[in-house]
Amino acid sequence: MSAAPVPFSLVGIDHVVFLVDDMPSALGFYYGVLGCQPGYTYPALGMEQVWCGSALIVLWDITHPGAGNAVPPVAGGRNVDHVCIATGPFDHDALRAHLGRHGVEIDREAMHGGARGMGHSFYIRDPFGNKIEIKGPAVYPDGRG
Repeated sequence: MSAAPVPFSLVGIDHVVFLVDDMPSALGFYYGVLGCQPGYTYPALGMEQVWCGSALIVLWDITHPGAGNAVPPVAGGRNVDHVCIATGPFDHDALRAHLGRHGVEIDREAMHGGARGMGHSFYIRDPFGNKIEIKGPAVYPDGRG
């Protein structure tokens, strides 16, 4: 199937927005557990953006008066299954220990495909129940990785 031409070219994911209800807890997780860096801040909206490599994760506090448009239309409704964060090579035991020190449970580990090929993934949740996949680089049958 051939796609119709579009008037733009795709570059990659720019940002993902997560709805949260405790900004200090959210920032603690994304800075302390995932190592994200401070991004843009929008205090009038109750919004903080954190850098995740070259993409942004937007944290929007639904308890903030400026976040009226952020409240999900259905109470408790989900609008994102998970976000996959691509990483460089890592020691699996060291990651398990790091997550444990922060009280973050690993939902599961798996070998999954992605934009960079088959790689080892750890699935965790942030303090608000958002599922995060931490995915290492591709592992090849010949041992390259």
